[in-house]
Amino acid sequence: MTTILLTGSSRGIGAATRDALAERGAKVIGHSTKGANEGEIAADFTEPVAPQMLWQDALVQAGGTIDVLINNAGLFDPNPLNSADIRWLDAWEDTLRINLTASAQLSRFAVQHWLERGVEGRIVHIASRAGHRGDSPAHWHYAAAKGGMLAMHKTIARAYASEGILSYAITPGFTDTAMAGDYLDSRGGPGLLADIPLGRVAEPEEIATIASWCALDAPPSLTGATLDANGASYVR
Repeated sequence: MTTILLTGSSRGIGAATRDALAERGAKVIGHSTKGANEGEIAADFTEPVAPQMLWQDALVQAGGTIDVLINNAGLFDPNPLNSADIRWLDAWEDTLRINLTASAQLSRFAVQHWLERGVEGRIVHIASRAGHRGDSPAHWHYAAAKGGMLAMHKTIARAYASEGILSYAITPGFTDTAMAGDYLDSRGGPGLLADIPLGRVAEPEEIATIASWCALDAPPSLTGATLDANGASYVR
């Protein structure tokens, strides 16, 4: 049985991914900020020590071995340019810590875990279209974090492929989740769909299908790849 640590598993893409993996027979160790759902480990990623505590707790729950890490937890709060200086900086640092630094910490623990045991492993990074094309004027921090995640993903893939440690990234565009809902409304709701040739935003289950495939099925030669899922709103 494949054991997977999935961050941000309580809602949206994370919840859909948790369900998709469970249906495939994987053992999923979930995470949320408050551990609201049964079996989820609570960890607040604004706290620097939280990722390490999560990893250690997950290892105990897993019986000592984790096969796959899925970095999905994210924060998408606006940070207007005209905010007070300290408020803008606090929002920047919280978003970078949750969306990038915590993922980096967990990825480091995972890579070390697999190298020490001489076993293969996989990391799946849920990044964003924003990491390629940027985002709104109130989301510099979000775009920067997701761009950083993509650079980290490529570095991991190149550094450890020879050890059987594989890295995949997914870059959704707008997805029908609670996190994106307020943003869609603020940007004009249905009018925003004019920028999406598919004519709709993605469903969480669509992203979950890609994530579960990367975690369980993707061929090793795909390591380092980034899979876009944005309805052709951004093509490379």
